[in-house]
Parts: sequence; structure tokens; C-alpha cells
Amino acid sequence: MNLFDVTPKVKRKLNVLPENPETKQDSKAVGPGRFPSWLHRDLPKGSGLAETTKAIGSKRLHTVCEEARCPNLQECWSKKTATFLILGSECTRSCGFCDIDFSKTPKAPEPDEPERVAESVKELGLKHVVITMVARDDLPDGGSEHLASICKAVRKENPESTLELLTFDFNGDKNAWKTVVDIGPEVFNYNLETVRSLTPRVRHKATYDRTLEFLAFAKKEKVLPTMKIKSGLMVGLGETDEEVKEAMRDLKAVGVDIVTLGHYLQPNKTKLRVKAFITPEQFDAWAEYGRSIGIPHVFSGPFVRSSYNADLFV
Repeated sequence: MNLFDVTPKVKRKLNVLPENPETKQDSKAVGPGRFPSWLHRDLPKGSGLAETTKAIGSKRLHTVCEEARCPNLQECWSKKTATFLILGSECTRSCGFCDIDFSKTPKAPEPDEPERVAESVKELGLKHVVITMVARDDLPDGGSEHLASICKAVRKENPESTLELLTFDFNGDKNAWKTVVDIGPEVFNYNLETVRSLTPRVRHKATYDRTLEFLAFAKKEKVLPTMKIKSGLMVGLGETDEEVKEAMRDLKAVGVDIVTLGHYLQPNKTKLRVKAFITPEQFDAWAEYGRSIGIPHVFSGPFVRSSYNADLFV
């Protein structure tokens, strides 16, 4: 089955772009749904999708897969993997690329969320657990202690599972940074998201240099010697080839071990438009460049996301 043969509801879930007249594209490469051929994929089969849906729903949990309309949702859920989104489904930041709901006053953290996440991990049998969070600028510590409580519960209930955290910048609060790093995840992830010149338009509050500072802090202060530092970029927003390479050099300079590069897809009409469709060949070239400058692991491709196939690395 082709991605564009499914119902409109599933199309929205899978992040199908609205038509963008500003995007230049090769008419021969563009098929149904106005996507280039390399952005078409088959829908997965199997019972894992229903099992994951049930496990997430029964524990009243949120996932970034749903809230951010990830195009890999059906594939990952069919394999019984999902990225947990903690501290609610409302974010105190309104970034130009993200479809998560914005609120200046999100709901208070739920005291039983740690137990619910831990139980869901056990029910799904996850060997590698990826936990991300909405930005909570309304909380004094940005939610860092709540994140630590969730990780503690997950490890207690699932001692054999490895842990990956994807956080926000906590407004540069070094105490919150230390709380997160002291959790000692196997992988610490904070995304650069885009190149320097586009950061003010793409991100809300987060800055290019503070992102690099947080990644460097995690590298220096890590309590687990084998912890890997990870970061990612979206492309297709108007960046140049040299700007992407510059960002990769900056990530290498602060000690990042894993870099992901994926294609930005416009989640709804109010968000930033795609400026260009990047070819698989260009993604391959960036991966080769990243490895050539000494980044140990580079995952680059149209459907690559921060937590996509994260378990395979570990």
C-alpha cells in the first residue's frame, strides 16, 4: 500500500504536507500527494501497531510520535517502539516547525506519571527507552526533577533497559542541566534543529549557541563514562550545503557522538513551509562529510528523526 492510498485521517497522522507553491521541484520526481518519489513508503504490517496503541492509551500517556505527527509512527509502533512525551502534551514554546500544542500555563505534572511510564515500558517489553519532554518554562526547574523521577521508576521496573533522553534547554539553568545529566542515560540528546542563520525563525527561545553549550556541558559532566551525546538537524528549510556542514563541525567541536539529519515536513498550514525537497543523494553526501570530520555516527536520510531506530545504535 502506498502512503497516499490511506484515508485523510491517517494522512494527517503520518504528516502529509499541504501543497507548497513556493517549493521548486522536479515534476518527474513528484508523484501523488505532491511528494517526491523518495518520500513515498509502504505502510507496515503486523499486530504491533494495535498493541502499542493499547499500551499507550491504557496508561494515559503521550508520545512525540503522535503530538509531532512523525511520519515514522506506523512503522515504529508496528515494532512496538514509541518515544514517550512527558509533562503533558502542551508546550510553553511555539517553535515554527513543531505541531505540539502551545500553552503559557500547561497542566501541572501528574504525580503518577513515573509509574505509568515504567509500566508501559514493561508491557511493551522495550529494551531501549526514549523519553522526551515538552518545554516547561512555567516550572521553576523546567521539570528536570520530574524527568529524573520518571527515569528512576523506569529503571526500577525495567533494570535491563537502556535509556535515552531528549530534552529542552531549561533556559540555561545549570542546576537543571546537572539534574538531567546526573540521571546517567546511555544516550543524552538535545537537538540543534537547524543552522545558525535560521535558528531565530525556526526555534522559540532556544538559541544556537546555548544548544552547543548544553551539549558540551553534558559531555564534560557525564556521570556514565559510556554515555553518548546526540543531536540532530532538520533540512529543507532553506539552509545551504555549507551551513549544514558548518553545523556539523560545530557539533563535532563540542563532542557530539551521534548526529541525525532528516527532512522537515510541514505539519500544518500555520507552520514553516518546506523550501526545498532534499534528495537522498544529498543526505548521503552529508553523512559522508560528517564521518570524514570525525563524527563517529551519522544517520542521514529523508525519514530520519532523532529517535528513529534509536535502539539499533545502542
